Amino acid sequence: MGYGLHITRKKDWADPNGPQISSDEWLAYIATDPQLQLDPNFRGHAVRLLVESEHMEPLLEWFHGDIYTKNPDEPIVKKMLEIAKALRARVQGDDGEFYSSANFEDVVYEN
Repeated sequence: MGYGLHITRKKDWADPNGPQISSDEWLAYIATDPQLQLDPNFRGHAVRLLVESEHMEPLLEWFHGDIYTKNPDEPIVKKMLEIAKALRARVQGDDGEFYSSANFEDVVYEN
């Protein structure tokens, strides 16, 4: 299964309502970032991350207004935070915690 992190504008990434990152915004951002490469092997808007990582082929995927990945390591979280800032969004874990740094201990739960 794994643990997911999400780049989202919503208060809770799992909420089907709320502000979304459009696919056009995501594609426009991808075009500006040399560390992101669209992956033709995946449907939709998946990208390979060209960052140093313990994962052989780190991947981010846009789905229903959010961008997500499973089991990221610190370099992936760092890149997600950079992307989130550019898209006026935040990085949120499956359990609702928000990340302000790539340090997995540095999270905030909001009510």
